Amino acid sequence: MEQPKNITLKELKKTSYQPKTIQQELADNLRARISKGETSFDGLIGYDNTVIPDLERAILSGHNINLLGLRGQAKTRLARKMTGLLDEWIPVISGSEINDDPLKPISSFAKELIAEKGDETPITWMHREERFFEKLATPDVTVADLIGDVDPIKAATLKLTYADEKVLHFGMIPRAHRCIFVLNELPDLQARIQVALFSILQEKEIQVRGFKLRLPLEIQFVFTANPEDYTNRGNIVTPLKDRIGSQILTHYPHNVEIAKRITEQEAQISPEKATNIHIPELAKELLEQIGFEARKSEYVDAKSGVSARMSITAYENLFSSAERRLLITQDENTCIRMTDFLGVIPAINGKIELVYEGEQEGANEVSFHLISMSIKSLFPKYFPKIEKLEKPNEPGPYDEILGWFFKDNELFLEDDLSEKNYKKALDDVHGLSKIAKKHLADLDKKDQYFLMEFLLWGLESHQKLNKLRRLEGIQFKDSLGSFINRL
Repeated sequence: MEQPKNITLKELKKTSYQPKTIQQELADNLRARISKGETSFDGLIGYDNTVIPDLERAILSGHNINLLGLRGQAKTRLARKMTGLLDEWIPVISGSEINDDPLKPISSFAKELIAEKGDETPITWMHREERFFEKLATPDVTVADLIGDVDPIKAATLKLTYADEKVLHFGMIPRAHRCIFVLNELPDLQARIQVALFSILQEKEIQVRGFKLRLPLEIQFVFTANPEDYTNRGNIVTPLKDRIGSQILTHYPHNVEIAKRITEQEAQISPEKATNIHIPELAKELLEQIGFEARKSEYVDAKSGVSARMSITAYENLFSSAERRLLITQDENTCIRMTDFLGVIPAINGKIELVYEGEQEGANEVSFHLISMSIKSLFPKYFPKIEKLEKPNEPGPYDEILGWFFKDNELFLEDDLSEKNYKKALDDVHGLSKIAKKHLADLDKKDQYFLMEFLLWGLESHQKLNKLRRLEGIQFKDSLGSFINRL
């Protein structure tokens, strides 16, 4: 809908417009969407039966909201999506600092303008995207930033005393009148600043340097907070928590399928990359499994969480590894390889907080460990399970492959190997192609060589092969067999 033309107060009165609070506005539009069977929050995957119903209840109740969850759980995204429940355009008095409603003005400026011009008061329109205010709570945030302060320059210019209301300079919160105001990382806000929010949330009053100004502000507050004190942060003071109507817990994806959908939606992959680079479903699944393994790893600080951004940036790095290889080899097309997962390690390193044991191991080693554990978790889903205790003299499904390595054979896969040489190197491993094809019935034929390489990484994760990282690539060998053959 295009912006309506600017009108006067007289023309507005002739329309069907009626003032209502932002809470009523959100609730009315939400009721309409639910009644029509429409989605209230598009693009938020995995929250349909958990967070979104709680958020809808809070909106219908007209509550201020606190979204409580670990990093990378779409808390700010949830708050931003609430703008979709606002009316597209609302009228405001032209020139008002705090978006006064023409039929329900609250500032002295708006009241005086209406008293002076009456029905000829100019009206402008405000789009819902302009009605979202966001502030990151940091220790240096002041009361003046949020609520306001006396402006000595304004007082001198207008020749007013400090006792006059007109010398006030409004902060972000009054300027968010009739808007959604998001205060991120609330516990980082100093306790004395949190106390200043009490009267705004409950009594609709603001106090600035002795001024006690009764402003019936209509603001939908959304706070976000992390439940764990993994930085040097404070806490939400109890009286402030008491004034927040609903506290909603967010969470990470419950399963790999949901995580895959989130990553594919959020990752920035150009159409050219998507056309020239094939990514097997197993590769997507493996990438997400890394996040699940990290959240339960003994090396990773569970209190800090493992952000969904890790999978997103890792997915982008995975494609970039393949793209870089294409540029070097001049091949037209390629498929994601297991060796490309070496390129996601920088994305993992930057997104996980290590405990003491993890710091001792080193970030790179922990990342390799998480990849190995992910392979080990998914391996039985695609290939016969490797038992810890095997029966003697009983043939196993991987004997031919292991036998080839036992005869002092090695496989070296360079990071930038051409498609032709990559496939030839894997085909040279006896039995590898046969067992991969046997278990490829339900998979895309393009995935064959990825599956073959995954099988080798799986055997290494079960300690059946030895895998060494070289500067140019990955080397597979049977160290025990090589040692015996040299005796």
